[in-house]
Amino acid sequence: MTLHRDAVAVLAGWSAPTAAEEELRREFLEHLRRHPDAMTRGCAPGHLTATTAVLSHDGASVLLTLHPKAGMWLPMGGHCESYDGSLAGVALREATEESGIAGLRLLPGPLALDRHKVWCHPPHSWHLDVEYAAVAPEGAEAVMSEESLDLRWFPVDEIPELSDEATRLLARRGRQVLTAGSHSLG
Repeated sequence: MTLHRDAVAVLAGWSAPTAAEEELRREFLEHLRRHPDAMTRGCAPGHLTATTAVLSHDGASVLLTLHPKAGMWLPMGGHCESYDGSLAGVALREATEESGIAGLRLLPGPLALDRHKVWCHPPHSWHLDVEYAAVAPEGAEAVMSEESLDLRWFPVDEIPELSDEATRLLARRGRQVLTAGSHSLG
């Protein structure tokens, strides 16, 4: 299965937990229908990306990176590559590369969708972000990558002001899925 087909299947089968995310889900699917290159950063109007909230083994903390371009504490994530076979694979690859943590376990997902303006193609473009969560092994130590200004664990309920609501929501949903062992989101 190609990455594009995987993205269509994932989004077509996903039950959005909110009306706003249902609207995004439909927009993402329409974007995929209209743009065969929607999985590549070369798609100027916007492209799908994958983000992953890396949670501690018990779900109490989330690992965030101080993003050099955004200047905010954000979860791990990024662009799809030509060798990626699935959105879940992109999410796990990006989380592993940016956290330096081996043995991450991806939770069933996606858990959220988000669209945000970026400057990949001036004057701007869009990241159509499909969001997941992963669990770090107990005692895991993060190793900062070249893509980060800083890397820190934060309690899920104490994500710093210099972040965004999408990050807070994803961390809470990831913790909920981990601790409840279910797919219910709130």
